[in-house]
Amino acid sequence: MYSNELDRWNQRYSSSEYFFGQQPNEFLRSQSYRLRPGQKVLAIADGEGRNGVWLASLGLDVLSIDISPIALEKAQRLAASQGVTITTEVADLATWDWAVERFDCVVAIFIQFAGSDLRTHIFEQIQASLKTGGLLLLQGYTPKQLEFKTGGPPYIENMYTAQLLQESFHNMEILHLVEHDAILSEGVGHNGMSALVDLVCRK
Repeated sequence: MYSNELDRWNQRYSSSEYFFGQQPNEFLRSQSYRLRPGQKVLAIADGEGRNGVWLASLGLDVLSIDISPIALEKAQRLAASQGVTITTEVADLATWDWAVERFDCVVAIFIQFAGSDLRTHIFEQIQASLKTGGLLLLQGYTPKQLEFKTGGPPYIENMYTAQLLQESFHNMEILHLVEHDAILSEGVGHNGMSALVDLVCRK
């Protein structure tokens, strides 16, 4: 499975163009007021680095992880072009060592390649890896996204609902949780009307 996933993502990121664009996710941008320079941030499945590079521009200490080394090479080029520094690490999230209470913030933007079992593992590790008081900033697709077909996997079991996220992170303080529709313009990967759910919670 790892090699198939690796091949799939490497192929997706092999173009000189940035598949999801070079600008940060709008939901993430809207949460910038919650972040402070010097905080250590984990950007999960950060791909070509659009979110991690933007976070670094705010003065954050960013670790950007992804399964694709090709994507992370592009992330480093993007960081250099913006005059910022990020740390990148190739990671299979099923086996990666998350460590305990390591991060002030975890950013999880459209990490819905994960089916239910892997998702449960990732969500548990996110909580463990956050320091007390640390934040999770997450955006994903709801099942309605299968009607829009403007991004994300075609599997309903990979989608999120507000109820699923509330149950998954019930041990954390939920600061913001809402389902909504909005137009995304994130490269060719996410483009058009989209069914979204946003979550901000604190450990």
